Amino acid sequence: MEKVAFVMTLLPGHQAEYKKRHDEIWPELKDELKAAGISDYSIYFESESNKLFAVLRRTSDHSMELLPMQPIVQKWWAFMADIMETHPDNQPVTTQIETVFHME
Repeated sequence: MEKVAFVMTLLPGHQAEYKKRHDEIWPELKDELKAAGISDYSIYFESESNKLFAVLRRTSDHSMELLPMQPIVQKWWAFMADIMETHPDNQPVTTQIETVFHME
């Protein structure tokens, strides 16, 4: 398993709506993420900067690079585009984070 972390930006004032939408995440989206080799996926919110910090685990044979082409992922991005920073195709703007410390 490999751990991946990245940062996204929530538009101001949308923390409750972001949480609500994720509390009600579509089962078919979760299935698609799992099929791509993703597990143990968490997203945290830092209120001063409106940053979302995400960390997930993925299998060594993951297919995350194919997720942007999946209709359910594109539908989710469109659903979330009104409350977070996105690219023109609605994909969230993400910045990868480098691991500088890890303890098990």
